[in-house]
Amino acid sequence: MAHIVKIKSIQHLTHDVLKIVLEKPDGISYHPGQACDFAINKLGWQDKWRTFTFTSLPEDNFIEFNIKTYPSHNGVTNELITAKPGDEILIGDVYGDIAYKGEGIFIAGGAGITPFTAILKHLQKHHQIGDSKLIFANKTKVDIIMEDYFKSLLGNNFINVLSDEKVDGYEHGFVTAEIIKNQINNHQYFYLCAPPPMMNAVEKHLESLGINKEFIVKEGF
Repeated sequence: MAHIVKIKSIQHLTHDVLKIVLEKPDGISYHPGQACDFAINKLGWQDKWRTFTFTSLPEDNFIEFNIKTYPSHNGVTNELITAKPGDEILIGDVYGDIAYKGEGIFIAGGAGITPFTAILKHLQKHHQIGDSKLIFANKTKVDIIMEDYFKSLLGNNFINVLSDEKVDGYEHGFVTAEIIKNQINNHQYFYLCAPPPMMNAVEKHLESLGINKEFIVKEGF
């Protein structure tokens, strides 16, 4: 059964990423890294369900999503661009396989950062960041979601990789086995979330580095 909640606030994090804060439905339960079914509660959109990942923490008195918009698709994310506080959203089932298992390297591409946003917020709150590292791939610098936050949280353990732009202090190109190898320092777990082509490439890199699959955490749905 879907919960009907209202938008509390909505703002741009980047030129194409929205931060949407909603009322928290009664009885909803999730762990950092999980996602849920999400639809807009207005005529013609109630059955257009999409999956978005919580960027809030389970104990927060609201739920939050960072959603990348695709205006050219004329779909749900495009419709959200014109949404405003008070508009209604449908929240459905919660699911997802990404969960924190221990210190490691988080490897994200674009909007794939969202499950790790919640996990890293959780680790920060409980003073458990340790030597966690984040390798974040984007096209250009302006595409980096929450760059200042991750930089302040992780310092030199925040590695940015830009495919379409050369910027001093940022890796250029794609996430390679060498980039990953340079960050390995007794890290046991590797957390992956990215578009399928990047996921496939990174999994091959990890295999070439001799990483056992039991230490790779990724989404299953």
